[in-house]
Amino acid sequence: MSMDEKERRRRIHRKTIVFNSDEQKLIDNFCKRYSIKNRTKLFREAIITVILQKLEQDHPTLF
Repeated sequence: MSMDEKERRRRIHRKTIVFNSDEQKLIDNFCKRYSIKNRTKLFREAIITVILQKLEQDHPTLF
């Protein structure tokens, strides 16, 4: 991977998510059950997966 590619992939845009107590308990239980240590990766992958699925569903068709 070239230096330009590494720089392009560098994560520089920060977002904040706020959860209520029930949502946080659900996340905690899920992470404990599946031994997830990196929650940032979990959230990032979940968000991108939903976006890609939605884009796939909404792609233009000819007919």
